[in-house]
Amino acid sequence: MIHIKLIAMKKIVTMLVTCIYTLSLSAQDITDTTRFNQYGKIVTRLPVTAEARNGILVFESANQEYRLWFDIRVQLDAQTFMGKPLNPIGNGVTVRRARFATKANLGEDWYAELDLNFSNGVLELEDAYFRYDMMNGIRTRVGNYKEKFSMSETGSSRYLNFMERPMVVTTFAPSRHIGWEVSYTKSHFILTGGVFLQEIEDAETNSYVEDNNKDYGRDQGVSFTGKAVLLPFGIKRDYGLHLAYAYSTRQAKTDVDPSEYEGIRYSTRSLSNINRKKYLDTDVITDFDHQEISNVELAGYYKGLALQSEIIRNKTFRTNDKDKLHFGGFYAQAVYLLFGGRQVYDKLEGEFTQPDRGEKWGDVELALRYDYVDLNNKSVNGGSAEGLTAGLNFYTSKNVKFQVNFSHINHDRYANGKGKLFVGRDIDGNLTKDFTKVSDAQHHAGDDYNQLGLRCEINF
Repeated sequence: MIHIKLIAMKKIVTMLVTCIYTLSLSAQDITDTTRFNQYGKIVTRLPVTAEARNGILVFESANQEYRLWFDIRVQLDAQTFMGKPLNPIGNGVTVRRARFATKANLGEDWYAELDLNFSNGVLELEDAYFRYDMMNGIRTRVGNYKEKFSMSETGSSRYLNFMERPMVVTTFAPSRHIGWEVSYTKSHFILTGGVFLQEIEDAETNSYVEDNNKDYGRDQGVSFTGKAVLLPFGIKRDYGLHLAYAYSTRQAKTDVDPSEYEGIRYSTRSLSNINRKKYLDTDVITDFDHQEISNVELAGYYKGLALQSEIIRNKTFRTNDKDKLHFGGFYAQAVYLLFGGRQVYDKLEGEFTQPDRGEKWGDVELALRYDYVDLNNKSVNGGSAEGLTAGLNFYTSKNVKFQVNFSHINHDRYANGKGKLFVGRDIDGNLTKDFTKVSDAQHHAGDDYNQLGLRCEINF
């Protein structure tokens, strides 16, 4: 009997040891393969590899469904001003852009982006959105991003052919706002439409939004923007044509000073971020109801040559039976790669992107642009200006670019920066800020000058 009991106990001990050993292996296996997030939840694992793609650090899974990369951009600008400007202009240098963006593909369908700007020590939010791709040509996104209105405005600053965008674009083309957008892309056309609210940029803008809401209970204001692009030849490597029309109707926004909410103001700088004077400025136009802006685009490319033009029109509607106001302008530009490079058109975005360099060391691009903007209409004298810019772009073999721009700026007699800037000389030869006192018989009206700029840019 005792012997039988000993045998039974031996079997029980053996089973316990086996179970403990098995559990220890299972625990070790869990420890080796299981991961927890910061909230204590078990998460799935997907190994990724890291590699540099044209100088960009990319993390990607083997099945390519998950991809994360950084988009870092630094642009250093220097400008000097020449001629005989009526208003002194200081030469200088600046960090035009210092951007840090994180971008990710989350599976086959989802994409997300967060983009911040730290230029000159001031933090600004650029892009913050996510997008869903339905894989049949339809994409939708929600967040803070650029409205699809102007190909010059939506084009990435890393691929700008000139140091600054045309004046008519910076004056009227809507940029980043919070919104929801849907686009449909096929081989020969692109259709985009969206609804947009506030601009979210920096602390000052956020304060305006909150004050308008808290103190006055004002709605944020709704805008509807749509664009249709026709691609007659589809997308070819060596040539293509882009024809587009965009339209936007826009209510008053609360991202402005509360005292200016019931008005609208149009202003812009003259092709410079260093010259801070705004010669072109309508001041606040009162009794504002809404505005409508339209844009006609024509662009094309053939190997190393690219042509691009936009005509933008603005109609400002006012309350109290006041006449509507008409403003607008246009630009036309041409660029050409000298050493066999090719211009590249991004079909999904409807804009030009990074060109293909023709040599191992890079390529050189010649650029020429004329742009014009007019902020004069009826009783509003915001001024008009034209700019003629010649540029030279040097693309290195890596993600480094150097740009040289020479511009001639011509302002009219009304471009006095809300009465703060000189626009000519009176009959006695004295400088005057009053356009009605400028003596055309002896002196030219309007502040005209030349500017020379240099940009050093790196993307990584």
